[in-house]
Amino acid sequence: MQKIPDSENFPEREVYYQYSNNLVPLLMQLNASLLLSTYQAGKLVVIGVHDQALQLSFHNFEQAMGVAVSPRQIAVGGKDWIYFLKNAPELSPSVGEPNTHDACFLTRGAHYTSEIAVHELAWGTEQLVVTNTRFSCLCSLDNNYSFVPQWRPDFVRELAPEDRCHLNGVALVNGYPKYATVLDRTDTAGGWRPHKATNGCVLELPTSKVVTQGLAMPHSPRVRNDQLWVLNSGCGELCRVDLSSGERSTVLELPGYPRGLSIAGQFAFVGLSKVRETATFGNLPICDHFDDLKCGMAIVDLNAGKQLGLLEFQRGVDEIFDVQILPGIRNPFFSGPYAIADGNPPIWMVPSSAQ
Repeated sequence: MQKIPDSENFPEREVYYQYSNNLVPLLMQLNASLLLSTYQAGKLVVIGVHDQALQLSFHNFEQAMGVAVSPRQIAVGGKDWIYFLKNAPELSPSVGEPNTHDACFLTRGAHYTSEIAVHELAWGTEQLVVTNTRFSCLCSLDNNYSFVPQWRPDFVRELAPEDRCHLNGVALVNGYPKYATVLDRTDTAGGWRPHKATNGCVLELPTSKVVTQGLAMPHSPRVRNDQLWVLNSGCGELCRVDLSSGERSTVLELPGYPRGLSIAGQFAFVGLSKVRETATFGNLPICDHFDDLKCGMAIVDLNAGKQLGLLEFQRGVDEIFDVQILPGIRNPFFSGPYAIADGNPPIWMVPSSAQ
């Protein structure tokens, strides 16, 4: 159990969790740490390892959604803002408990978008790629605008804040957007809702060609080793798609609503959520297992097609949106936009010439 500090904007909550014994050695083997976002609890969860022990910390981000990772900075999407945290490795030995961290990510900027329903984020070769679900497009950021549209499906005739197809995920290939997930190919406000359990598909960019269809609320497309992976969330499945034929196969059924996928070698880390009783999640095949669904993160061996382990939140967190791997970093320190509410003192940096 871990108590998350309280503040005026972020009330205290008790989080109970447990994890399988292989999580720590696997992270050590991969020389990596993990980030989980949860918009329901409004947290970014940082999972690291120090002295062969798991380290979890929780950081407040209002409605934390998509997370994008690069060697030097991290972007976190929220309700109205996209936040940017830059690594200051020279501070790592002195922050938190001394000599326990190997990276130090400090909030150094934010872009105000208003409520565009940011979903997935990804660092491209030229810019940050933002999945703008409310306006049914992929966009970039510019200080002169709320956002700059870059692509939208060819069946969406105009830019409008109507969530017409629920464009929610993006996969990059060679640093550029190549695949996107939508819940239906519709062009009316919220038009995806009636057939969300059957009409989801993966689109190829820029043509909007359908790569695979018949999915139930798909999320998190990823390309690894010339294979496309996608979460058939409404059925609780991790799927693999043959890019030449479009043939889709189910690799594994998971014990929760899967959303958020990150792959390192043969291992996949998949976010799991419980299903809320709302119009959005009702009438999905996965609801047949409503009482058995778990929230947390599954560890999957892609070669064997089986689940190896699980981090489960038993109380305090009910859903996960994104999962990202921080390669080459075992135990990062984070100072988010609400550091004091997180229980951490503020950290200031000034140029060395000013000291």
